[in-house]
Amino acid sequence: MGEKSVQKKQYIVETARKVFMEKGYKNVTMKDIVEACDISRGGLYLYFEGTAEIFEAVLKMESEEKDDVFSENVTEETMVTDILMMFLKEQKKELLRRKNNLTTASYEFYFENSKNRKIRDEYPRKRFEQATETLAALIEEGMQNGEFYEVDAQMMARNIMFLIEGMKVSSQTMGITEEMVDQEFAYIVQNLVAEEE
Repeated sequence: MGEKSVQKKQYIVETARKVFMEKGYKNVTMKDIVEACDISRGGLYLYFEGTAEIFEAVLKMESEEKDDVFSENVTEETMVTDILMMFLKEQKKELLRRKNNLTTASYEFYFENSKNRKIRDEYPRKRFEQATETLAALIEEGMQNGEFYEVDAQMMARNIMFLIEGMKVSSQTMGITEEMVDQEFAYIVQNLVAEEE
């Protein structure tokens, strides 16, 4: 694929992301994306077969952007506690952003494609497991250097991820406040970060 084609595909994915944020997943058609991108139907089908394939590209882009946030802000000298706080801060921003996020679209995508083993294994499960493993490794490091209390790192990481997933659903269904998020995250920190003596 030439440079121009790569840029065009990137433009389609970025534009489609805005459409999915606005309408969810199940209500978006290829026509919606054609109109938002201001390209021909044939031009869109040159790059993508359908909305599921476009949404998968959007999810991949989102994941890469989140990875970039941490790689840009974490150095060898960054304390583990600071990395945890950065992670929680990013989660809080996403939880409180009821509009302009992909939470609803993501769950619609997962439910609609729940019988598709590749999508089921690749997206919610794999992303959850990767995040849990990364968090568990972070907790292990924090325990080794004395920043964190001794806990079952795997269990703590899984609990944190289940809490965040539950809060994502709550933020879209019944709504959550900044105070609620702060209280839940303060509880995590209180039970994990060792007090300095």
